[in-house]
Amino acid sequence: METSTLATIPETPVPPLSRKQSRTRLVTAAAVGNALEFYDFTVYGFFALLIGKLFFPVHDPIGQLLLAVASFGVGFFTRPVGGLLIGMYADRAGRKKAMVLTLLLMALGTALIAIAPTYAQAGIAGPIILVVARLIQGFSAGGEVGASTTLLLEQAPANRRGLYASWQFASQGLAALAGALTGVCLTASLSPAQLESWGWRVPFVIGTLIVPVGWWLRRTLEEEPPAAKVEKAPKLPLIDVLRDHRRAVLTGLGLTIGGTAAHFIIVFYLSIYGVKMLALPAWTAMLSGCVSGAILFALCPIGGYLSDRFGRKRMAQATRIVLMLAIYPAFVALNRWPSAGTLLAVVTALSCVHAINIGGVGAMLGELFPRAVRATGAAVVYSVGVAIFGGFAQFFVTSLIVVTGSALAPAWYVIACGLLSLIGVAFMREGAGTAID
Repeated sequence: METSTLATIPETPVPPLSRKQSRTRLVTAAAVGNALEFYDFTVYGFFALLIGKLFFPVHDPIGQLLLAVASFGVGFFTRPVGGLLIGMYADRAGRKKAMVLTLLLMALGTALIAIAPTYAQAGIAGPIILVVARLIQGFSAGGEVGASTTLLLEQAPANRRGLYASWQFASQGLAALAGALTGVCLTASLSPAQLESWGWRVPFVIGTLIVPVGWWLRRTLEEEPPAAKVEKAPKLPLIDVLRDHRRAVLTGLGLTIGGTAAHFIIVFYLSIYGVKMLALPAWTAMLSGCVSGAILFALCPIGGYLSDRFGRKRMAQATRIVLMLAIYPAFVALNRWPSAGTLLAVVTALSCVHAINIGGVGAMLGELFPRAVRATGAAVVYSVGVAIFGGFAQFFVTSLIVVTGSALAPAWYVIACGLLSLIGVAFMREGAGTAID
């Protein structure tokens, strides 16, 4: 029998956090892996033009850009696999063990990028190492959201689940801000020759340096209740998810498609768009990344809080509609008045709406599934949606611009994905996710 809401499932009290484990420490430990993932993605996105030049010796600059953003997106091929395998591991062995695994895998991928030889140094081996690193990172990221978000959801007070889970997305904003600031500092302090020679590697080295702290936080985390005391997950949680929770899967995919398309266009692609389409200086584009990251970090928790107070479905629908109405005139303004001020104004406005929207999405995804298959369900739904509509968003819209000749293609892409998101939320039953076992 298909189940699509948890409204009828009795709620079990969440044990109080021990003195050894504060709520701040819990949130930090859960969010650090997600932060590392998006720090790396941000840095990669901002240095995509340079990476394309160093690893893909194509004479056409547009061709280099397409190959660079394609290598960015290739890691999303392994996201669904990672979401499935690590999600099942999290359901059967516990969230904590899965979170340690994802962090170490993400660190390995980041370190490989930091030391990868360029095409000039090692020929085809350079691009191969780069792609392998992105595949490892994608596998890790696929399971990260399912394990860490469900841990936050299960440890949060009943009336604060949206707020707690929102820190996953807030950490993405903080990571984007850190990555953008790193890019700005390097661009301002190094010459183009130094950036091309070794400077672009520095951010990835920095990313690996935070891993020991994250590893310690997760290794010493107390999972309450311990995984051994929780009802065991079925041997193949994916079968249960697809058989018994089809409506939840479709709803979750809808939520993910709209949010991830907007996220990768607003937070990541606008920086490239500013340089390639508007001929703005690189520092201006990176500054837009700083603004977007700061807004996400500040407003995502507010979005989570509002979803706790006014309902997740209502907030998700209202903010998605506002964003869809705003994205087209925003790109029209960018092309009519191409300046740093216009770019920053557009990024600020779109990021504010987007941050409020995704603040409650993390809790919504987890609340759609019962605990025995929660990490698997949330991870698979999120990773599939992100893999298709987020990871290749930059590649899709760049190709659309080339094929159609329209500089407004990114706006139409976000609107189309937003419509799919509204359809998914519309089929979500009222009260879904209001109780959790």
